[in-house]
Amino acid sequence: MIDFTALMDTITVSGETCSVTATEDWLQGRTIYGGLSAAFCLESVARQFGELPPLRSAQFGFVGPATGTVTIKPAVLRKGKSTIFVGVDLFGEAGLATRATLCYATARPSAAAYSSLAAPAVPEPDTCPPFFRKIPGLNFIQHFEGRFAGGSPPFSQSQQPNFSIWLRHQDEAKPASIAALVALTDAPPPAALVLFERPGPMSTMTWTIDLLTDRPETRDGWWLLQTKAENVVGGYSSQSTTLWNADRQPVLVSRQNVAVFM
Repeated sequence: MIDFTALMDTITVSGETCSVTATEDWLQGRTIYGGLSAAFCLESVARQFGELPPLRSAQFGFVGPATGTVTIKPAVLRKGKSTIFVGVDLFGEAGLATRATLCYATARPSAAAYSSLAAPAVPEPDTCPPFFRKIPGLNFIQHFEGRFAGGSPPFSQSQQPNFSIWLRHQDEAKPASIAALVALTDAPPPAALVLFERPGPMSTMTWTIDLLTDRPETRDGWWLLQTKAENVVGGYSSQSTTLWNADRQPVLVSRQNVAVFM
């Protein structure tokens, strides 16, 4: 078992590409955990291009499975006065596994400021029960700590498919990079699992993230996440997620399209 910080330290750079080997403890079924693949894409950009403006938005397409050693190729798509678009392809042994489009942009003066993303009223993490449980094939879960804070738990067959949880890395270094935050945000199961009686195969197809702050920071490594399945039909689920820091300030919003094989 290798924690997140140590795994990121094993990334090597050769010319315009990066490579890294994910161990079995980071697998999700037969592939590398999707949040880790996304984190690899972000970390490769940091290694190749150094200082960039804050990440504002990211889109990930999980094209196929990836195991073992992967190769990551980031490339600048366009560089403007305040914005840089970067494309990243992550390849496994079977070919293209993840394709990402990342938007980095500096802040600019604005006369407007608005937010409608109030955090749910939930207890503090120390008073909440554990959330994650061992499920065969989901090896990556051991790297994250979760506390159930509200809503309906997975496999409860509730007709309200949403839940809130506190999340942090088990990594004692409590990594605070954007890559670490993205890896953490994908740790919970899809909210659609609330509707079902037992575990079954699901797979994220696409994932879009918007960062709401230049400096995502929190206390004691804890982040509050709320996720909702807005529509489940025809074998696919549309899901929205919001992440707040420990002071209940909004940090990130995301959307996922999830294939449901049940």
